[in-house]
Amino acid sequence: MKKLSYLTFIMAVMLLLAACGNNQAAQSTAASEKDSKPAETEETVTVKHQYGEVTVTKNPQKAVVFDFGVLDTLDVLGADVAGVPQLVVPQYLQKYAASEYTNVGSLKEPDFEAIHALKPDVIYISARQAELYKQFEEIAPTILVETDYADYLGSLEKNVEMLGKIYGKEDIAEKALNDLKAKASELSEKTGSSDSKALILLANEGKVSAYGAGSRYGFIHDVFGFKQSDENIEVSQHGQSITFEYILERNPDVMFVIDRSAAIGGEAGAQQTVENDLVKKTSAFENGKIVYLDGGIWYLSGGGLQSVNLMMEEVEKAL
Repeated sequence: MKKLSYLTFIMAVMLLLAACGNNQAAQSTAASEKDSKPAETEETVTVKHQYGEVTVTKNPQKAVVFDFGVLDTLDVLGADVAGVPQLVVPQYLQKYAASEYTNVGSLKEPDFEAIHALKPDVIYISARQAELYKQFEEIAPTILVETDYADYLGSLEKNVEMLGKIYGKEDIAEKALNDLKAKASELSEKTGSSDSKALILLANEGKVSAYGAGSRYGFIHDVFGFKQSDENIEVSQHGQSITFEYILERNPDVMFVIDRSAAIGGEAGAQQTVENDLVKKTSAFENGKIVYLDGGIWYLSGGGLQSVNLMMEEVEKAL
């Protein structure tokens, strides 16, 4: 009996060990099969721009934004922003100057150490930072957001649709664009019925430059419909250098003036520069039609859903 009990015990132990071995083998096989399955990948969006194609994670949570037009559009879309160049921030975007957002330097001098520490999912830059593209690209996927001054509304629409796609906010983007285009069309109809001719000036430290159709601020003519006091202003990014005698000679009915110094944090001086004895002889001055535009919106920003709407409101003052 004792011998039989001993044999029974040995057999039970062997069966138990075999069962454990089979269970471990099954677990090992299951784990191996799990490891062999492809990991679930995050949804991505591929964007084309001047430097090629960039693939970004859809709805990125940590964005560094060096273009204030993009920033104001992201604000409309309700998208997350992590880092902003806070040296000079337009007044209408002042909430992004708060400490809850990382300061990543200035528009012309990015703080790459701060950007790297932030570990962003995506970086948006404009022409101001284009020459530093490779340095940004080493940190995170970087998108150069471009503005075509010869097709201002077209490039705005393209950029807003791109951002809507990246953040899965296509419906919000489409509605905002439709509202903006309707407003621009309404403004153009008003200006089209007027014979008033306009001149666009950038004032900077006592000097003035003029902008015509197709230029940086030429959408006042091209999109908003104001006629030009001079059809031959050269198309340029920085404007055509002019004299005050030129302004009197062209005698515009309306003048739009952007104060660059004030926009970048200096003292406002455009009015003192522009309203001299020669300019006071123009129709624009005599009729109270010199409109001083917000430099934060026009010089620092532009090309966004909010900024373009604000631009239209300022331009409409001339009517």
